[in-house]
Amino acid sequence: MADMQPSDDGTTGDGTTGDATTGDATTGDATTGTNGSIDALALDEVVTFTSELIRIDTTNRGGGDCLERPAAEYVAQRLAEAGLQPVLLERTAGRTNVVARIEGTDPGADALLVHGHLDVVPAEPADWSMHPFSGEVHDGVVWGRGAIDMKNMDAMVLAVVRAWARAGVRPRRDIVIAFTADEEASAVDGSGFLTADHPHLFEGCTEGISESGAYTFHTRPGMEIYPIAAGERGTGWLRLTGLGTAGHGSKVNRDNAVSRLAAAVARIGEHEWPVRLTSTVRASIMELAALHDIDAPDLDAPDFDVDALLNKLGPAAALVEATVRGSANPTMFNAGYKINVIPGRATAHVDGRFLPGGEDEFRETLDALTGPHVDWEFHHREVALEAPTDSPTYAKLRAAVERFAPEGHVVPYCMSGGTDAKQFSRLGIIGYGFSPLKLPVDFDYQALFHGVDERVPVEALHFGVRVLDHYLKTA
Repeated sequence: MADMQPSDDGTTGDGTTGDATTGDATTGDATTGTNGSIDALALDEVVTFTSELIRIDTTNRGGGDCLERPAAEYVAQRLAEAGLQPVLLERTAGRTNVVARIEGTDPGADALLVHGHLDVVPAEPADWSMHPFSGEVHDGVVWGRGAIDMKNMDAMVLAVVRAWARAGVRPRRDIVIAFTADEEASAVDGSGFLTADHPHLFEGCTEGISESGAYTFHTRPGMEIYPIAAGERGTGWLRLTGLGTAGHGSKVNRDNAVSRLAAAVARIGEHEWPVRLTSTVRASIMELAALHDIDAPDLDAPDFDVDALLNKLGPAAALVEATVRGSANPTMFNAGYKINVIPGRATAHVDGRFLPGGEDEFRETLDALTGPHVDWEFHHREVALEAPTDSPTYAKLRAAVERFAPEGHVVPYCMSGGTDAKQFSRLGIIGYGFSPLKLPVDFDYQALFHGVDERVPVEALHFGVRVLDHYLKTA
């Protein structure tokens, strides 16, 4: 859009800044929503926006060739139509971020950040039942890459903001909305750039919400769990380099770089990481045990067997099993250039994840596993996060879900992976995973993250809009 081009000083093309407000909109009932802010149009729009955002191919392969600009212009236009003044910001041409601020009714209240990313992981059309960038709505389901991760949440935010504009609703606290680039890679062009170069746009923000939480997780028949993320494992993507002596493939070589690296990679892949229970995981285990009629375990007992407990939890174990330990999984190996030449070096990559407070142990373990002839370094590193589960914010997140899913059970959990909350934590913003969806029994939400046939039910989007609206008005 010509009137929203990014400029050097972080303004939109018409000279407005990122401190956008709702203008002269009158204040609605921010507690109960009696102005009817979530109207039928909002329920239609969330489906339309999800579908249309999916059709904008923002595939991020990690090589810098992703272009989020068209999707950024799309969301900026939807925000501008709601009376906001979005600012578009780029570190790299085409890698566009959008930020806008809604002014709250209480100028003394801390601000809240609501963020979602615009890029998606690759999808191979031949593997899908429907084209991954069709955005087709079929039999009450929206299909396509990003339907779960995370253009659905982007669409929910747009639908809520526009509904507020129609109803004249303003929240209690300032809400900063950020749509980011590059989350599916290093975030260097997205939240990393925003926090480093434009921190003023997030002034006053103390907490934030984003993806991967408040979705229906079905365990035993009749039990619906809604996990809200209150932590993330740290990211330790590693590059390993095996060092040796180059030589002829027919000769004895005790300094073979390939052999040394292969041995180190095997040790890493086979390593049994020790159990380390963080406060979030402890809270999750205790609540899940109670829900499954398991006697409260003594998590500090010398003979506590976490794996035995996970077996008792059945399907619910999936919410915690990846976060009771650190991990390091070899993913790439590259060595040599000719079959009869022993190379002097070989490289491999490992996807490592460490728990809050566990980075030092992670480093020491990798030093021991790689040995003296293999060097390692961080290809990409990000912090581990932990948010309080006894905070007023978590209580309000729980209450918002329970209001619209009274039969559900809200529990905290720690993500095995990471989100843009890592970068925003540099500004002191505490992050929670909260993108609400009410899902049917046969819907495997976790399998669809980065998976084939990613899709989201229309009714799940409607639920999400209602829950998000209620939470943001009462936050």
